[in-house]
Amino acid sequence: MAKFVPQEELSLSDQMRVRREKLENLRAEGFDPFVQTKYTVTSTSAVIKEHFQDMEGQTVSLAGRLMSKRGMGKVVFCDLQDDAGRIQLYVKIDEMEEASFNRFKKNDIGDIVGVTGDVFRTQRGEISVRVHEAILLSKALLPLPEKFHGLTDRETRYRQRYVDLIVNPEVKETFVKRSMILRELRSFLDGKGFLEVDTPILTPFEIGAAARPFYTHHNTLDIDMVLRIETELYLKRLIVGGMDRVYEVGRLFRNEGMDPKHNPEFTTIELYQAYTDYHGMMDLVEEMMKTVAQKVCGTLTIPYQGQMIDLSHWERMTMVEAVKKYSGVDFDQIHSDEEAVAAANAHHVPLPEIPNKGMILAAFFDAFVEEKLIQPTFIYDYPVENSPLAKRKPGNPAYTERFEYFINATEFGNAFSELNDPIDQKGRFERQVAERKKLDPESKAQVDYDYVTALEYGLPPTGGLGFGVDRLVMLLTDSASIRDVLLFPTMKPLDK
Repeated sequence: MAKFVPQEELSLSDQMRVRREKLENLRAEGFDPFVQTKYTVTSTSAVIKEHFQDMEGQTVSLAGRLMSKRGMGKVVFCDLQDDAGRIQLYVKIDEMEEASFNRFKKNDIGDIVGVTGDVFRTQRGEISVRVHEAILLSKALLPLPEKFHGLTDRETRYRQRYVDLIVNPEVKETFVKRSMILRELRSFLDGKGFLEVDTPILTPFEIGAAARPFYTHHNTLDIDMVLRIETELYLKRLIVGGMDRVYEVGRLFRNEGMDPKHNPEFTTIELYQAYTDYHGMMDLVEEMMKTVAQKVCGTLTIPYQGQMIDLSHWERMTMVEAVKKYSGVDFDQIHSDEEAVAAANAHHVPLPEIPNKGMILAAFFDAFVEEKLIQPTFIYDYPVENSPLAKRKPGNPAYTERFEYFINATEFGNAFSELNDPIDQKGRFERQVAERKKLDPESKAQVDYDYVTALEYGLPPTGGLGFGVDRLVMLLTDSASIRDVLLFPTMKPLDK
């Protein structure tokens, strides 16, 4: 007599062979699982467990994936996983047709089944469904990772997110929370009178900003196009057109490096409000972050990677104040590019490609300040050299009305009092493109003169904000990497 070998003890190739043989046998018997087109589900595992007292003895129909199977005689216990969780199935030969019972016993872990039965509690006290009818709805031809815990390698989990979601339930919780975060962000902005809009993803040329785009080609127009790196310029055109509060939840694409905080394809929200400034945007950010965190997490004290982040308190410092606090260098006392270069050399700060005072101030911030900003902090009044779209500060034109906010040493968002002087904007664009081409002669960057034309029709005083949704999700789900909050992060294809 042949020795019985549990399928999970077979090699992967043998398991695949056995599953395909089972499929062919089922088809030969007239039970092809892949011809099923519909199954009526009347309840879920979570509903049954939550309302057991009312549902005990009721007949229900469930559908889901078999995650375990115990017993090979006249009684089989299984765990069924559906969209809401897991529940035990009790399958006994004298509770259903013998032929149906024997077919059910041949099901494999990972198979998708539909069952009808009565809700009851076993002698051990486990809420279960006593199965009377069962049907195989889809045959899993590949086995799940051994004992449900085999998919632990992060690289494999990101590539095979569908398996990751099956065997690691906490992963699904992250993406459920991501959906909640987006819903609450939209609810907050809608409640403030903002209108959600859509702007083009394909744009006609590369703008002068530092981010590198992805290029593609439009066959009908026979022109190169780029995937957008921002939604800003189109949204501000809408402010010109009289839509005073707009926002867009949009995908952006930047052909740059990848690390735990960056993916080439990512989600942002950009919003613009007429007749306010960057101080109004600070107030909006603080209220928005508190509201969303409270509704999604139920608290304003958020655990993140070993830190406790207190979203109830936000510090505000100018960039000059922050650099002075953490480096001891007071840029208000530096009056030339040469003095700034000397300060950088004295403090071992690498010089930026364009070594002027404003860019060196930003380099000091990167070197001394950002890593210290663990609790929520607004850093405002950025140098004009690295803020081409922000309005200059009245009385201090070397700086702009711009802020970024930081949590756990990470930048979460960027905001301006928007530049609405078309002459100033045109000059800044042209200098930006010239500097870009000086550094990269092959650059295809161009000035967006149509946007300058829009400004010539009149942009009202406007506050603007852009922030990364993915980083916010990372914070509120305590996720270390952006790949943990993207269902399908960008990956290099495997060799065949």
